[in-house]
Amino acid sequence: MTKKVTENPEEWKEKLTPEQYEICINHGTEPPFSGKYNNSKIEGYFRCVCCGEDLFSSDAKFDSGSGWPSFWKPVAEEKIEYVSDTDYGMIRTEVNCKNCGSHLGHVFDDGPKPTNQRYCINSVSLKHEKD
Repeated sequence: MTKKVTENPEEWKEKLTPEQYEICINHGTEPPFSGKYNNSKIEGYFRCVCCGEDLFSSDAKFDSGSGWPSFWKPVAEEKIEYVSDTDYGMIRTEVNCKNCGSHLGHVFDDGPKPTNQRYCINSVSLKHEKD
């Protein structure tokens, strides 16, 4: 089993930009259509910006029209932590990096086959690496 990455807030503030900190640590959301990976067609892996864990592959990326990068599956289920989110009067499922707890976005049941899932992810929470 992998040891979970833990940092205190001051350590995260030193490692992350203010925008990354707001989204990844404070569970914020970047504005739609503003993220650098929203329309990206680059191949490779999308890793957690906080700990570097492989989370999503370009093979599972699709254009959902939502304004955020969307994936129909993570690289492995054990890489994602699912948390019930009832903020703003909605019932949603938040997705976090299981390795470090960083907030990534949310998952919805309106994606393409074969999973019917749409992992709606903040670009700021990701860093791209070529294969």
